[in-house]
Amino acid sequence: MSEKNEEKNAPVVPKRKAGGLGRGLNALIEGSYEKKSDRLISHPANSIGTIPIDQIEANPFQPRTHFDQDALQELAESIKIQGIIQPITVRQTGTNAYQLISGERRLQASKIAGLDTLPAYIRKADDQQMLEMALIENIQRENLNAIEIALSYQRLVSECNLKQEELGDRVGKNRSTVTNYLRLLKLPPDIQIGLRDSVISMGHARALLPVESAEQQLAVFHRIVAEELSVRRVEQLVRNGLNAKAEAAEQRPSTDPQVPVAELRRTERYLSDRFGSRVQLKPGPQGRGEIKIAFDSVEDMQRILHILQPS
Repeated sequence: MSEKNEEKNAPVVPKRKAGGLGRGLNALIEGSYEKKSDRLISHPANSIGTIPIDQIEANPFQPRTHFDQDALQELAESIKIQGIIQPITVRQTGTNAYQLISGERRLQASKIAGLDTLPAYIRKADDQQMLEMALIENIQRENLNAIEIALSYQRLVSECNLKQEELGDRVGKNRSTVTNYLRLLKLPPDIQIGLRDSVISMGHARALLPVESAEQQLAVFHRIVAEELSVRRVEQLVRNGLNAKAEAAEQRPSTDPQVPVAELRRTERYLSDRFGSRVQLKPGPQGRGEIKIAFDSVEDMQRILHILQPS
C-alpha cells in the first residue's frame, strides 16, 4: 500500500477543543475528584470537590432546625439561574460519605432546585470542631433571633469549652455583648418564647433583667404585651422600682365585694361580644375605674359609636 493510501486510511484522532472561559466554579473544581466505574473515590482533606447530594448527610450538630420555606424557595430559584456561588463545607466520614459542616440552606435549596451534585470544601473536623463551626457559621450568616443566638453562645461555652473572651473573638463580638445575650437565658421560659416569637424585642427583654424575681418579670412582661409598652417605658418602670406587686395592685379590681373578679370578667366578655371588639374594665380606688373599647380603624370606631347610640 502506498504512503498516500496509508495516510488516507489512518484513524482520525479528534482535535482537543480549547478550554473556554466563564464556565464558573465547576470548571475550577471538576478535576478535584476521580471517577471509577461511576463511583467517586475519597477526596483529600482541605480540597474542593463536586459531591453528589445523596452522599451528603445532615449535620447532627446543626443548631437551627427551622428554615423559612419562602426564603428557601427564593434561594432555589437563584441557584437554578446562577448556580452555587459559594461551596458548602463538609467532612468525609467514609468512602462516598460526607457530613455537612456548614451550608444547610444551600443544601436544602439545591435539593429543591433539582441539583444532583454540589461543590464542596472538604476538611477534617472532629465532633467538637463540627459543632463549633456550625454554631459560628449560623451566628454569622443566619438571621437568628436573640434567643437562638444566646443558645448558640451557651453551647459554644459549655460544649466547646470556650471562655467568654474566646467566644467573643470567634464571633467578632466584645465580651459585654456575649454576656448580654447569655443573660437572656436567665429569663423565665414564657419571656424567652415571647422574645423568640418577636412578641417583645431584645430591648424589652434586657430591661427586664434587673427585676428581682421571675414572678415580677412575668408581671411586667404581661403588661408590656397588654399595653404595648415601649422599651423606654419599661426601663422607667424598672428604674422606679415598680415590681410585680405594685403592678398587680394598680390593675387589681377593687376589693369591694360588689365588684368580684369573676363578675368583672363575665362583664368584659359580654361587652366584647356586644361590641365585637376587645373590652377591658379597669376598676380603680373608691369605686372609680374606666372602660376601654378597642377599635381597628375609623370605620370600626364608627360601627361601635353606632351601637352606643340609643335606639
